[in-house]
Amino acid sequence: MKASQSFLQVFQSRKMAAILLLGFASGLPFALTDDAFRAWMTKAGLSLSTIGWFSLVSLPYSLKFIWSPLLDRFVPPFLGRRRGWMVLAQIGLIAGIVAIALQMGVIATLDPQQLTFNLQLLALTALGVALLSATQDIAIDAYRADVVSEREVGAGASMTILGYRLALLLTGWIAFNLADRITWPWVYGLMALLMGAGLLTSFWAPEPVERDRPPESLRQAVVLPFLEFFRRLGWQQALFTLIFIILFKLGDAMVAKMAVPFLGGKGLGFADADIGNIRQGMGLIATIVGSLTGGAVLSKLGINRSLWAFGGLQALSNLGYYFLAVVGKNYPSMVAAINVENFCGGLGTAGFLGFLMSLCNPRFSATQFALLSSLMAVGRDLLAGPASGELAQRLQPFIQAHAETFGTLYLAGATQQGWALFFLITLVASLPGLLLLPLFAPWNGTRSNFANLHDEN
Repeated sequence: MKASQSFLQVFQSRKMAAILLLGFASGLPFALTDDAFRAWMTKAGLSLSTIGWFSLVSLPYSLKFIWSPLLDRFVPPFLGRRRGWMVLAQIGLIAGIVAIALQMGVIATLDPQQLTFNLQLLALTALGVALLSATQDIAIDAYRADVVSEREVGAGASMTILGYRLALLLTGWIAFNLADRITWPWVYGLMALLMGAGLLTSFWAPEPVERDRPPESLRQAVVLPFLEFFRRLGWQQALFTLIFIILFKLGDAMVAKMAVPFLGGKGLGFADADIGNIRQGMGLIATIVGSLTGGAVLSKLGINRSLWAFGGLQALSNLGYYFLAVVGKNYPSMVAAINVENFCGGLGTAGFLGFLMSLCNPRFSATQFALLSSLMAVGRDLLAGPASGELAQRLQPFIQAHAETFGTLYLAGATQQGWALFFLITLVASLPGLLLLPLFAPWNGTRSNFANLHDEN
């Protein structure tokens, strides 16, 4: 009983409330350059290949380790090393989101022949928003790694994912349900106002106690975090760990990149409001439940076993979209596919985030967490984004040319777009990461982490 009360008390602290709200601030700008942008491009009639390549605006999330040492090395003159950088990034994000809203308003008035330059300008603006968002993430991730104690790792992971997914939920619901009524520029203007919540949280959040002095030179800030990481794990295990981080959520990310086009005009033809209510509403609630469940199970099961269990469920859940592609436009099947995949994805993310937190040394938390989460973004954005778009685009004529063969294989009849085969391939793409687990996270192994260096504050 005491253990249960202690576990619940972890979630009731000001620290956890701040982590929750900062997770919201982290998720909001990402959503605006992710699903919302893809919905807008699908509505505009852009090709699947173009939509896939547009994922490259998320490139800063994959490269943030390059400038993350600056956030360890330099301390803003206000609010401390972590919160000061959060505030600077959030002010820039508010301005950048407003700029996207204004450009969308201009594009809506142009003829198709005049769109090329303005779309390029919009892409550059979105790239700038992603750059600021990635910088905010560096500071927030380092703040969380610095402020949580050992018994709070699971709770911290759950609160982060909960806040992040709440941002996706709210953003998605507004975008998919209100865009036709108030237009996309107004949607993005509302999102800029919501970023103000993150800014206020940065002022309110408790500053972590500095247990280690910031690096005294750029050499210390850049070189030492990487050397310390590789020396601590050993070069071979460190290499396998980094490859695993790239691959763990690859299949899940491929589904996420193409889910909106598949459900909408490029696939089954569900209405935007239906997609918003199910995928961005009910589905994200399932993700939140999965994340909270994952955080609770992680605290009991341990990180290694959680990676095995959650990773396996995350991979198998992609089959829900496969069956939806086979059945065709069917509302109950869509509800089941989205909720199962999102719940299992939430489990996987909770275990994965706890794993990343366990790898960081508090002295270099900004740089090391940025390196690890950047590698995760490599799989999500650089691999899954372009690959999923090109694959979905090329499978369509392939399936059409072999319609009889694939119709027999799928029994219920394959869609001519090739989506069923695409989702089977996403399941296969999930396997390499799982096959690496025995090398550094054996089922019965234990994992030490740096969280035990923190006091119970």
